[in-house]
Amino acid sequence: MCAKLSAEGVPFVGLSRGGASLSGGQTTTALDLASQRVESTLLADIDVVFHLAGIAHQNAQAAVYDAVNYRATVDLAAAAAAAGVKLFVFISSVKAMGPAQSSEPRIEADCSTPLDTYALSKRSAELELQALYENSEMSVIILRPALIYGERAKGNLSLLARAVRAGLPRPPAAGGRSMVSLEDVVELLYSLVHRSSLGFHIWLVCDGRSYSSSEIYDLMRAALGHKPARSWLPLWAWRAGCAVRDSVKQVAGGSTYEKIFGTELYIATALQRELSWQPKLTLEDCIEGIMVTSSGPRGTGL
Repeated sequence: MCAKLSAEGVPFVGLSRGGASLSGGQTTTALDLASQRVESTLLADIDVVFHLAGIAHQNAQAAVYDAVNYRATVDLAAAAAAAGVKLFVFISSVKAMGPAQSSEPRIEADCSTPLDTYALSKRSAELELQALYENSEMSVIILRPALIYGERAKGNLSLLARAVRAGLPRPPAAGGRSMVSLEDVVELLYSLVHRSSLGFHIWLVCDGRSYSSSEIYDLMRAALGHKPARSWLPLWAWRAGCAVRDSVKQVAGGSTYEKIFGTELYIATALQRELSWQPKLTLEDCIEGIMVTSSGPRGTGL
């Protein structure tokens, strides 16, 4: 997002945990949300706040998720409102909606109780922002992106890419999930820069496709120049292997089997109707960049 703002010549103030410089050389202000609060004076003359920071893809303690993903979000929004910010944009997650109750695509209102501390921290922040700013002068937009794909991907997508490189057998065709490209998310955020009078909204963000693990696997193999592989492990074998991994790794936030073969589908029609936003990319368009940048031990992207 910072790179996009720089390329478009939009002046901005960057905050980061350690105060590191951006790739273009611009400095950022150090701010550790786990222990520091944003003073409203820092946001003087700021029109839009994009809150993209948070803790994910790790087994943090519940208190840390609560402090960073929930309470720091509410504190930042309060500082923004006090400084006269016109629009506050919070990147939440589809995980805040809790587990799906069926395999049908979900809309924004199809929520259940979150089961893990990450999802609960995001949902708590959403509810607090809605209670405080649904009818306020400061517009608040909460975006719930599905799994984001792009270069230097992290989390399950990075794990699958490394597994494909290591010779993982082809998964059976089962399940499906919504996703969205990093480039499309950034374009969506940028489209909000000059649209400050929006009121309060919660919108899902996805590219409208359903991706199964077998389809992702095939795209990754093709990007590596390999021929299509054949599936030889039945679902029960995958279930058993995933259960062993969960036990050994003490995996939190849902079983590995559900992450690979579960169904998580969403609809972004509300967002598309309100903003006329349309995703331009699919996973196939981005898969080569994902595989090139996933060769290391872990990614550093969104």
